[in-house]
Amino acid sequence: MASVNTYSATGTKSGAKAILDKNVFAVEVKSHGLLKQAYQAYLDNKRANLARTKTRGEVVGSTKKPWRQKGTGRARFGSRYNPIWRGGGITFGPTGEENYSKKLNQKAKKLAVKQALSIAVKENKVKVIDTFECKSGKTADTAKLLAKIEAQGSVLIVAEEKSGAVDRATRNLPKVKVVQAGYLNVFDLLNADTVVIAKKSLDSISEWLTDKVKKPVKNKEAKK
Repeated sequence: MASVNTYSATGTKSGAKAILDKNVFAVEVKSHGLLKQAYQAYLDNKRANLARTKTRGEVVGSTKKPWRQKGTGRARFGSRYNPIWRGGGITFGPTGEENYSKKLNQKAKKLAVKQALSIAVKENKVKVIDTFECKSGKTADTAKLLAKIEAQGSVLIVAEEKSGAVDRATRNLPKVKVVQAGYLNVFDLLNADTVVIAKKSLDSISEWLTDKVKKPVKNKEAKK
C-alpha cells in the first residue's frame, strides 16, 4: 500500500499520510512498451497536418516545351515541371489530407495512466493536498502555495474542479498545468517533476481507472 505526504489547503504539512489505492498507484511496470505507445499516441493526436506539396499539375507557369523535340541532341522533354527537375512538381509528397492519429483502446489507455502514476509515486513526485480551489484567483498566491509544499520544476495539478478562479491563478505560471481527474494522460504525468493531487480527486481517479461504479442512493420518500 503506497502512502504520500499530505498538505492542507494553505500548504501546511500534515502528520498523517494519504493512503493510495494500490490498484492504481502501485501497479507493476514490467515493460515501458505500453507507456511509449500511449505517449506517442498523445503526440500524434495533437499533430497539426499542415504540410502540403504541389504536384506537377498544380505548379503555375508556362506549359511551353523546354526545347524543341528533335535536333538538339538532348533527351526530349515536354514540361519544365517534371518531378525530376528543380522547381517541378513533387511526387508522393504530403497532400494535407493524411491522418496521423492513433487509437488506444480504453483498457490499454487506463493501464498506461496507472503505470505512469505508479512511476510518479515510486519516484516521490506525488503530493496530496486537501483541496485546490484558489478562491482569490491570484497567481502570486498559487506560486507561494506551490513553493510551500516544495512543488518544483514542471508541476501537474490534479484539481477536483477546474474553475475560472483556478484557471486565472495558474495560467500565467509557465511550468504549471491543471487538469481534472478524468483528463489525466501519460504525456503530462511523465513530463511532470511534481504531481499535486487534491484529496477528492484521488477517489475520482480510482473510480475512473478501476471502473468502480457508485451505487445509486435509494430514495426512501419515493416508496412512500
